[in-house]
Amino acid sequence: MRPSEITEVLSRPISRELLARDVTRLAYVAEDGTPRAIPIGFAWNGSEVVMCTPPNAPKLAALRVNPAVALTIDTEVHPPKILLIRGRASLDAVDGIPDEYLRANSSYVMTPEQRVVWEAEVRSLYADGMVRIVVTPTWAKLIDFDTTLPTAVEELMRAREERRRA
Repeated sequence: MRPSEITEVLSRPISRELLARDVTRLAYVAEDGTPRAIPIGFAWNGSEVVMCTPPNAPKLAALRVNPAVALTIDTEVHPPKILLIRGRASLDAVDGIPDEYLRANSSYVMTPEQRVVWEAEVRSLYADGMVRIVVTPTWAKLIDFDTTLPTAVEELMRAREERRRA
């Protein structure tokens, strides 16, 4: 997929809405060769999806071996809005708490006092730092069930239309 096509998909209003959410599902291949799909908080910085994790997270060893990942961000309503992203993960160990981690968790409803306590707990828990998992999209598809459908359904509809014309 060309970068301009990826930018076009990710710039659509529904994509921007989904990229403002706080949880994605990260799919990767574990060290034992089996697939994993996990929910993880994320932040979109305009060109990359950034997720943060403790330095001892098992997914980091797997991503060092095979950095190919897929992300799904979706809604819980019917019909769902779904943003699919593929890319390669790069890992960036940081001291302290990355801004993206705090931003990814900023949508949770907390009083200002609760937020102060939560942040202090986070800073204490991750005193040794975190690892940023940064994914630059190499492929993207938005499925909104209005203007776009899953690829297999689009192909079935095209084939049906071609048969109808013949």
